Amino acid sequence: MRFLDYSERWIAERPGLRPRTVDLYRWLLGRYLKPELGSIRLGDLNPLAVRRWRAGLLEQGVSETMVAKSYRLLRAILNTAVDDDIIERNPCRIRSGGDEKAAERPTLTVAQVQQLAMLVPPRWSAFISVKAFSALRWGEITALRRCDLDLDGGSVRVRRAYVELSDGSLEIGEPKSAAGKRPVSLPGPVVEMLRAHLDTYVSDHPEALVFTGPSGGPMRRSNFNKAVKWHEVCAAVGVPHLHLHDLRHTGNTLAAGTPGTSTRDLMERMGHSTMRAALIYQHSTRDADRRIADALAFEIEQAAAGASVTPLTARGQHADERCAGRRRGGRPKGPETGGSRVASGGFAGVVQWQNISFPS
Repeated sequence: MRFLDYSERWIAERPGLRPRTVDLYRWLLGRYLKPELGSIRLGDLNPLAVRRWRAGLLEQGVSETMVAKSYRLLRAILNTAVDDDIIERNPCRIRSGGDEKAAERPTLTVAQVQQLAMLVPPRWSAFISVKAFSALRWGEITALRRCDLDLDGGSVRVRRAYVELSDGSLEIGEPKSAAGKRPVSLPGPVVEMLRAHLDTYVSDHPEALVFTGPSGGPMRRSNFNKAVKWHEVCAAVGVPHLHLHDLRHTGNTLAAGTPGTSTRDLMERMGHSTMRAALIYQHSTRDADRRIADALAFEIEQAAAGASVTPLTARGQHADERCAGRRRGGRPKGPETGGSRVASGGFAGVVQWQNISFPS
């Protein structure tokens, strides 16, 4: 049997794969495995052929990360071929061939997260704050609905996640792992900012998405950077090469630095599962999760104490405009995007919008 034929069947018959994983495996197979190995019979694959294939990818300039992912896929497929008694031994024997040596990613300070939330258009301010201080994954935060929020309790509950496939289609499904279904506590200032966001941008229907694109549909990664002028605002806060996923990295780093936080506490908050450890200690983790959010709230308030601008509070006259809009029988309008504006309403210290000059 040819390697390509067996690999396609392997992906189709693999149990429990998430749609995005299936999409990734098919893409890796077609892009990096099929051209060199697709026509080779499984019994003819040997360590020399695997080494030459891997070396060829690196010589072509394929990134070490993609080569490592492709090698791991090849090894997994051939492990199954061993189990199926098609080959006697897996020819993937390159030591550390599947290891990824990712570069160290930057993390933001609390003050930098505040600045970033202030500099993006108002529609996205709460998104930046929630993403950074809850460390939710992209698919998790974009799938949040009103019914997933408990603002009185200061938390959100992750129940589902969006997956964007390589063809641009979106699928809604389970979180990345079993531990991904979880409650996550939020710092108090972030809760207040989220309240203002709901008042201004989200309908009252329980199933309404909390964060959407300007047209009201689900957010997409491909449109986000342009919508918020990501590169400009990141440069303005001194981190020009920041990736959106680095906000999750930032949130995890801040949580890890909170006194009294154990590894299990972090795994539960992050939605990671290693065997059953995170789920076994779930009850004790809930108290620690609240401590993490309270400690982050204290840091946010300390960072903002001497600032003339408070980016983690609601921007624009959210509460007043909502009430006025309902009296007129319409939805409240969002805050304007220029000039200087100060609002009172139900939020203390609301100082909102100022003209910002971005570096060219």
